[in-house]
Amino acid sequence: MDLRISSSTAPLTGAGLTRRAAAPQNEGSDVGFSGALKGALQSVSAAQNRSADLQKEVQMDNPSVSLEETMVAIQKAQIGFQATLHVRNRMVQAYTDIMNMQV
Repeated sequence: MDLRISSSTAPLTGAGLTRRAAAPQNEGSDVGFSGALKGALQSVSAAQNRSADLQKEVQMDNPSVSLEETMVAIQKAQIGFQATLHVRNRMVQAYTDIMNMQV
């Protein structure tokens, strides 16, 4: 999961945000929250797969794979998974709160 913040120096304006929100969205496009969530899940899955592959290579004494690189990949995968778990828990809590609201 890529947690880098883009370094856009352009200021945010209310008019630009309104135009984007009012723009029609296609049914099949991955735009918005669902697209971001899907991309984040795929990124976390890729990080976990990469760390598992590096672990196997270290166990097989592959000289081209360093232990440091493997440990960093494992930590990235763990942090991504923990972040995903927190998002899931918040979404479940929000759903529960909405379902318990008085109408």
